[in-house]
Amino acid sequence: MAVPKTTVWTREGHTEGKHLVLEEYLKAWFPILGMGYRNRHILFIDGFSGPGEYGDGEEGSPLVAMRVLKEHAARKEIKAEVKFIFIEEKTDRVRHLKGLVDQWRPELPESADVHVLPGSFDSLMTGVLDQLDEQERTMPPALVMMDPFGVKGIPLDVIRRIMANPKCEVYVTFMWEAINRFLAQPEFEMHLTAMFGTDTWRDAISLGSRERKTFLHGLYRRQLKKAGAKQVVRFRLFAGNSHKYSVFFGTGNTTGSDRMKKAIWKIAPWGDFAFRGGKDDQLVLGLATPDFQPLQDQLREEFGGQGWVTVGRVLEFVKSDATIYHESQVRRPVLKPMEAKELLDVDGSTRKRRYTYPAGCKLQFRR
Repeated sequence: MAVPKTTVWTREGHTEGKHLVLEEYLKAWFPILGMGYRNRHILFIDGFSGPGEYGDGEEGSPLVAMRVLKEHAARKEIKAEVKFIFIEEKTDRVRHLKGLVDQWRPELPESADVHVLPGSFDSLMTGVLDQLDEQERTMPPALVMMDPFGVKGIPLDVIRRIMANPKCEVYVTFMWEAINRFLAQPEFEMHLTAMFGTDTWRDAISLGSRERKTFLHGLYRRQLKKAGAKQVVRFRLFAGNSHKYSVFFGTGNTTGSDRMKKAIWKIAPWGDFAFRGGKDDQLVLGLATPDFQPLQDQLREEFGGQGWVTVGRVLEFVKSDATIYHESQVRRPVLKPMEAKELLDVDGSTRKRRYTYPAGCKLQFRR
């Protein structure tokens, strides 16, 4: 979409999809990091927060994040201080967002703290990271959302510095339409090089549209890995047949990637947006009858011929970014039918009942 010139603007359907996934992920993220006393502080940083709402009153990402905490069934068990940091460059949108935040403050837990910061994400985040480096401190566990309108303001070097901190994750909108449009325009070269962290993106200019898309998505995924994301989960958002943008989620562990994939699966394609994911853009996400055959094939390819492997090892593989599936989709939807079709042998001494697969249960996949 074109960069809005007004304080608030009309929300597009695929934007709703991005926010629904964020909401589902935060429902898991707040208690995982905030319960107990393992973390004193956790941060949700929205680097391009906008005014907080859309033209018809729909919630923007700042309100989505605060509402998830406000309504969370486990809010009383979340002992960590939850700090919301909303960054916005436009003065009128900052003012609008501050007004909304003032209305929300009384509804949040006492341990929540909200800051609306005027300025650019790049400069403000760099200043915070510089200060932490000077003090030889690390950033508290954080989910950092970067949702720009184009290709400016999300340099890979900033992402690398964020990911150098344990328990920090990034949720980045990859504005495919804008990237594709600006690819051959000289005034955007430095922004594209900063975003990708390399000038290898230039190799895509001469490619056809399909090959260009595959190349640039693959390049960005690899660059996020080089920047410190051990797991990178990606999904694409479409309006009809038009690919609007992709979202890349980077995390340091398979629990994060598994929870993000679970959030994506929960949001079925409806209205004017749809999800696609995986290496071949399989449209299996959210289908009424999900297709688990690709996962069966992956498990046979990964573990076939390796002898006995534990269910725990299989689950860890599925939780990783090597698959588009999540842990809850393994036992009954995949392992049970594979055993019934004799594609899988099970060591009976490692379980009590047939068609059950405890973590220590041993499996042998047939090719």
